[in-house]
Amino acid sequence: MSHPALRRTLLAAGLLATTALVAPAGPATATDATATTGSTITTSEPATARAVPVPDGWRARPATHSGTVKQADLAIPMSDGTVLRGDLELPARKDGTAARGRFPVVVTITAYNKSVMGSSLGEDEPGYLVRRGYASLTVDARGTGSSEGTWDAFGKREQLDGKEVVEWAASRARPWSNGKVGMRGPSYMGINQLFTAALRPKGLKAIFPQVPAGDVYRDVVASGGQVDVGFIPLWMGLVTTTGVIPPAVTATDPASGVRALLSHVFGAATFTAPLLLDAVLGGDAAHDGPFYRTRSPLEVVDDVDVPTFLVGGQQDLFQRGTPLLFEALQERGVPTKLVVGPWNHLEGSMGTDIDQVGHGTLSQLQLRWFDRWLEGARTSRLGAIAPVNVYENGSGTWRTQREWIDRDATARSYRLSGGATTAVRPGVLTTGPARPGTAVVPPVPVSGLCTRSASQWTAGIPAVLAADLPCFQDNALNDRTGIVYETAPMTKPVRFAGPVNARLFASTPTGGGMLSVSISDVAPSGRVTRLSGGWQLIAQRALDKRRTRYLDGEVLQPYHPFTRASRSPAPGRVVPVDVEVFPTAAKIRKGHRLRIAVQAFDVPHLLPALPDLPGSLTPITLHTSAEHPSRLTIPFLSRGRR
Repeated sequence: MSHPALRRTLLAAGLLATTALVAPAGPATATDATATTGSTITTSEPATARAVPVPDGWRARPATHSGTVKQADLAIPMSDGTVLRGDLELPARKDGTAARGRFPVVVTITAYNKSVMGSSLGEDEPGYLVRRGYASLTVDARGTGSSEGTWDAFGKREQLDGKEVVEWAASRARPWSNGKVGMRGPSYMGINQLFTAALRPKGLKAIFPQVPAGDVYRDVVASGGQVDVGFIPLWMGLVTTTGVIPPAVTATDPASGVRALLSHVFGAATFTAPLLLDAVLGGDAAHDGPFYRTRSPLEVVDDVDVPTFLVGGQQDLFQRGTPLLFEALQERGVPTKLVVGPWNHLEGSMGTDIDQVGHGTLSQLQLRWFDRWLEGARTSRLGAIAPVNVYENGSGTWRTQREWIDRDATARSYRLSGGATTAVRPGVLTTGPARPGTAVVPPVPVSGLCTRSASQWTAGIPAVLAADLPCFQDNALNDRTGIVYETAPMTKPVRFAGPVNARLFASTPTGGGMLSVSISDVAPSGRVTRLSGGWQLIAQRALDKRRTRYLDGEVLQPYHPFTRASRSPAPGRVVPVDVEVFPTAAKIRKGHRLRIAVQAFDVPHLLPALPDLPGSLTPITLHTSAEHPSRLTIPFLSRGRR
């Protein structure tokens, strides 16, 4: 097993067990040699200095320093007296001492304990940027790792911490800083970048967020209104577990270490556990409101004005939110790029196969980005990178676009027609008139158990630990637990890219229940490749039309309030329910079929809060007719340009 693959496996296993992650800071090499003296670590340079041009013609400059020097657990005081701790990595000379001079600084703020996780996920080699003349500062977020304070994920105080960390790093009082700062990192570290940038700290010049959330409630916490029990407990458990590891700083600053450890334990008891319990019991945490608005980058993205390079994944936790961030930035003229690959959360975090886009590896892309915006280098040739680069499922090619929703896209609706029977008879999906009919979706509590959805919503962990399971590649078995409608074999290819809407007319005896929708590509062999999914509590079907996206008059991306006040059970009534199917890009090839499958559960991803559980155990009836026009609407691409 290669070193990067080993690291991903260790990372996945650690997440799965919510225990400490013991992984190297970057891919090891046979020529690595480390020496430790107090808080200083020097690392020799791997023999990988020769630059190779990438397909678009840009050439990465080689390393200019022979190694790196690390200073651990620097004290970074916040304005309220709390001390955060950061590890600083600087370019080194051949004798192992820090190179003289001031450097642009790349900051990463993590909640996953810098002493355990490091900062170099996906780097081509340890210290890639540092060896090329950057300083790297990795800081434990308040209440995590070696930092003091109580963890409050993305709360107002943590957002202010980001601003103060950047300004501390940009200060001329730091003898190693030239005053110009960039930020990088995936997931939590990516979200933190957006909140920090929105506060416009002095010195911040550019950010590089990978797989960041846009709207934490809709993206991941409660997709469709049900609680995400697949990822959220794992994530909170990971932060809590790494937070109660005795801080390394205890050896050199016992008082600070003890304060940090006690506050971390206190945070687990006062933030993590109560929040999870409240959500499961159907309390405020199960509904959208000020708590989630404060923690959603889309609420502050209009204040971000620094160049932003976004990486997203079509099987990622934040599949929905990352493109919305791009659109908001692009609309305001902020220099921004978007790459969306066929990746889950781990793959997007590591930059797996991002070089296939044609513009370099993750390390090379970061070098291009920061050289341009922190160093002013015109040799970065960023104009060669299209604003949008998206992987097209079905064709296996990369498409380039100027906007996320292509200017040539039109709304195409496929109507659900006639009846259908679970595991026996599929219904028809057609662009023609719909025949009247009904279909009963049974409440099968194991629907979703072994699917791409199960892997996606546990951050891609199953895909690492059991990649060969057929059910992760073929959704046919899972589709038999619900109702299926599909087109006839395509007579010519159908392309679409962006969000998708399923408007389903449904009724239940209780007025409750959830519609779990997946769209798939069905090959002539019968293999069912899941493209994307969406979920919606029937009782939370109310639309905020002002925030809903339309295309050619059709709902393309619905926006539901998900508040207590918006709940509207309708026992026995047939009601329209718009299910937001998260964005994807696909080519349904000639001879293939487009399929929509509807189930009542998606485990282990989602489970109903306790008050919703009784209503989730009753069958759901789907209705198709001119009176009840259930349909699937896609952003159809009439031209197949790259």
